[in-house]
Amino acid sequence: MISNILLQAGGGGLMGMLPLVLIIVVFYFFMIRPQMKKQKDHKKYIEELGVNSKIVTTAGIHGRIVEVSDTTFLVDVGSGVRIRFDKSAVALDASKAANAESKA
Repeated sequence: MISNILLQAGGGGLMGMLPLVLIIVVFYFFMIRPQMKKQKDHKKYIEELGVNSKIVTTAGIHGRIVEVSDTTFLVDVGSGVRIRFDKSAVALDASKAANAESKA
């Protein structure tokens, strides 16, 4: 009799934690995992950029890479104006679109 009561109480505690575990799993697959993949893709894209690649910064500035250093790009934005940007300032999606337009 006492063992039945203990088993029922233990099972109820486990069943009570199941929704919390499911919420964590769903949160991981819909929020954390896609963000990690996006960061990985952005890092790979930045590493592949080189001289003469067309880019768009997160501020919306369009330009062409003139020089690449460890953490920055020197970007020609037109009329001989050159601005140095941090590599993290390059927008992944907009830059891919700009490069696709120039190839077409």
